[in-house]
Amino acid sequence: MLEDRDYTLIIDKSGSMSTPDQTGGRTRWQTAQESTLAVARKCEQFDPDGITLYLFSGRFKRLDNVTSSKVAQIFQENDPSGTTDLAGVLKDATDNYFQRKAAGQTKANGETILVVTDGEPDDRKAVMRVIIEASRHLDRDEELAISFIQVGTDQTATKFLKALDDDLQTAGAKFDIVDTVTLDDMEGMTLTEVLLNAISD
Repeated sequence: MLEDRDYTLIIDKSGSMSTPDQTGGRTRWQTAQESTLAVARKCEQFDPDGITLYLFSGRFKRLDNVTSSKVAQIFQENDPSGTTDLAGVLKDATDNYFQRKAAGQTKANGETILVVTDGEPDDRKAVMRVIIEASRHLDRDEELAISFIQVGTDQTATKFLKALDDDLQTAGAKFDIVDTVTLDDMEGMTLTEVLLNAISD
């Protein structure tokens, strides 16, 4: 399943991502950079074109064909600031998938979207709507997978991301396409390991 699949990585660059998680420790942004690098390297084994990378806060930026050699520069050129418009970036990523699917440009095994975020989004309902809407356009369950990976310890964010994992089918989603990994689930694992697990899941 890993091969012949596209990978999109969405990284939260809202202001809170500059928070260090331990005293004197690295910031969430630095952790995200290290993990993005690992994911890009791993995906290059299956998909030499590189990954699609989004950075988002109040607005988002889409970067195509990101190979591991470009990751450091991208993170140097961007600093965390702003709010968390998760719905906007997710809509762009899912719309983009369906446009490519319609044009016959998607891979046989579909796509995995990995979202690394630390807080709750500006508009929870909008996020749920985007995912439910996307699920209704799918022909089969495994064609599109969205994994939310939480960095940091915001309890409200944890509850919301868990709800996305557990409650969306009751709210009208056609398939359960969301998987959420919170800090508690990650016990003893680095963000990098979690992301690599999500890819091979």
